[in-house]
Amino acid sequence: MDAAYALAQNLVDVSYADIPRDVSEHARKHILDILGVMLGGSSRPGVGELAGLMREWGGKPESTVLCFGYKLPAPDAAQVNATMGHALDYDDTGDGPTHPSVVVVPTALAMAECTGGMSGRDFIAAVVLGMDMMCRLGRSFRLGLKSTPVGGHPGAGWHLTTLYGYLVAAAVAGRILGLDEKKLVNALGIAYHQCSGNGQCVNEGSLTKRMGPGFAARAGIMAAFLAGRGVTGAENCLEGELGIFNLYHGGKYDAGSLTADLGKSFAGTSAAMKPYPCCRGAHDSVSLAEAMVGKHDIRPEDIEEITIFCPDATSFLLSPLEKRSRPENPVDAQFSIPWGVGAVFARRRASIGDYTEEAIRSRDILDVTARIRIREDSSLTKGQDSAVRISVKMKDGRAFTGQPETSLDISGPLPWGEYERKFRDCASYSIQPLSEKQLDLVIGKIRRLDRIDDVRDIIAILS
Repeated sequence: MDAAYALAQNLVDVSYADIPRDVSEHARKHILDILGVMLGGSSRPGVGELAGLMREWGGKPESTVLCFGYKLPAPDAAQVNATMGHALDYDDTGDGPTHPSVVVVPTALAMAECTGGMSGRDFIAAVVLGMDMMCRLGRSFRLGLKSTPVGGHPGAGWHLTTLYGYLVAAAVAGRILGLDEKKLVNALGIAYHQCSGNGQCVNEGSLTKRMGPGFAARAGIMAAFLAGRGVTGAENCLEGELGIFNLYHGGKYDAGSLTADLGKSFAGTSAAMKPYPCCRGAHDSVSLAEAMVGKHDIRPEDIEEITIFCPDATSFLLSPLEKRSRPENPVDAQFSIPWGVGAVFARRRASIGDYTEEAIRSRDILDVTARIRIREDSSLTKGQDSAVRISVKMKDGRAFTGQPETSLDISGPLPWGEYERKFRDCASYSIQPLSEKQLDLVIGKIRRLDRIDDVRDIIAILS
């Protein structure tokens, strides 16, 4: 039987009482994380254009577009909110790699509001199950991948968050609608008929990269509503002859990962908060640059040349060097190791303000990235983010070299303070900034979300 049945039954069976306390806390932290990233993304290119178009089209006022404050049909509101959440490329990363919360939370928010509200506990349960499913799909793909990723893209050319997001959004929406197993399976099948998402937008720096999760959230909600009205979809949508893993991935997947310990082990806890607003594959290099700047007090005006050693100079995060060191747009910068490293050596940081339209034209960072060279080193292990070494040659003849001992590990539990710090930082970039009192209110409500009667109280503050 297709794994879709087991996943659907899990969505029906698991209640908040079945979720371990640490899993619930992890979910609450990641809800706060993505809400902050959504606020910060509200002012980024592409978001206002989409929000304006959705408002022009109008429709039944069911769910709130955060920051902008107006209501739209639930699928439309979820689309805009999810696009906000991916605009900074600062949303969490899970197995696959995928970005679980950017699809799951906007979908759950829109559905909670349009169905008349839901308790914090029910909201947490929906988020936990959605993140679990996303990471199971991602893990199944990762463990089944047999060939070298296309152009270094870990998704083998697919944008996995979007691709699997259609299915996950349908699952979350269907759960909140109270669909039974049969209708949930149909909702997944309807969503599968729309599944898409590719890495070419990353190669070209297109704004559609940030819009993928929104497309998925919108379509997934529609799939759930259609299934609720009796529309059928392919029931063997995951493992059938022409199911997603056979048709899209050539049969290369790990079937066991889809259902192993289902309902007992929650794969969403593999999701980690991002410490930098750029591709996860660049984080080890950025972190290493930060450590070197701090240890040696390196000043940009004293640098003669920076060499980044890597196992594969053709990786999309490094090549072509001209584009990665002089990005044409913020998306190019978000997917550039040279840019992140250059920002750190120029400004001693790599923060939201270093990946904007203004930043990519800034003389201080560009002066540093112009001095970056890429060299292949066969002693470094291909396929590992930590497979990097940075050498800095100073104008006075000194030289510094650094290499991470292990990959930057952000998958373990982080204290609430780390999430709160990031939430406040992201919120400062919102198109409609919130007061300190409002920020405190949101943080407090998310921390005690399991005791909140109606999550619409949180939405009201954010709108």
